[in-house]
Amino acid sequence: MCGNEALAEAAIIAGLDAYFGYPITPQNEIPAYMSRRMPEEGRVFVQSESELAAINMVFGASATGKRAMTSSSSPGISLMQEGLSYLAGAELPAVVVNVMRGGPGLGNIAPSQADYFQATRGGGHGDYRTITLAPASVQEMADCMPLAFDLADQYRMTVIVLADGILGQMMEPIVLDKKKRRKLPAKDWALTGATGREQNIVRSLWLGETALENHNYKLQAKYENIQKNEVLCEQYEVDDAEIVVVAYGIAARIVRPAVNKARQAGIKAGWIRPITLWPFPTEQISRAADQMRIFLTVEMSNGQMVEDVKLAVAGKAAVLLYGRPGGGVPTVDEILERIKQLTLPAKR
Repeated sequence: MCGNEALAEAAIIAGLDAYFGYPITPQNEIPAYMSRRMPEEGRVFVQSESELAAINMVFGASATGKRAMTSSSSPGISLMQEGLSYLAGAELPAVVVNVMRGGPGLGNIAPSQADYFQATRGGGHGDYRTITLAPASVQEMADCMPLAFDLADQYRMTVIVLADGILGQMMEPIVLDKKKRRKLPAKDWALTGATGREQNIVRSLWLGETALENHNYKLQAKYENIQKNEVLCEQYEVDDAEIVVVAYGIAARIVRPAVNKARQAGIKAGWIRPITLWPFPTEQISRAADQMRIFLTVEMSNGQMVEDVKLAVAGKAAVLLYGRPGGGVPTVDEILERIKQLTLPAKR
């Protein structure tokens, strides 16, 4: 299957109740697939009149306790930021898929990784976070969907699946199965009718003195818990590496053979792939930095994740960037050449 369709079918298997979306390249296969499969399953599909409408429909469906999602590409996700802030303030679970394209502005329809800041910093207003998953294959496009819905329900927050045009369009063989689910809390907060119980109120408006401040403290405590318990990353040939390449998503797929070729050339190179971009694998990178290495961050952008790598390294080693913005895709040979150009600084 292509990545977009694999992701859509996996979401249905994971118990998606309602999909709301608006077409934009390069993620159009998701709403097209959902428009056929969701009615077949007796579930809700709505092609909304805009991305603004889609995210607010997600808010409404989620408030009733249903599993809801939307998908779009970079400019469309920008239009959803106010709704994402409302979802965070109301502590509603949701899954949002961003199949990134080149920017800024309308840019182009080539693959990009330039929405990293938007996804990991909370692109809307206020102090909030969104869990961000970064698949690197069509299989992971499918595998991350049940995890995304479970994380959203467990922590009552938005989970963003951050892919790109290559992953959305490429075809690979996959296995679709029903993943083992987490033990999830009951949705006793949902708006399901108040007969026989006290009414529930879903809101992001807190006008009482210190009420919003206390609500923010509650959210921050939740985010700290996620940072302790939900970090996912993959490490490859790091133990003896003198040069560690950090990359995610499709860029990581390109980096791995470059690291293998560097090893064949006698260069001790390794590779760290963040799977959760937030929470970021700060501790794993920090431990690697204790060995006085050089870090090379490879991104399909002018450099965004590199800032998190620098924070994790905390000055213990040099952190360099190889970036390709505006839909540029690095090659294995280009990354290998950059690795060869690096020289270790003299040890103190």
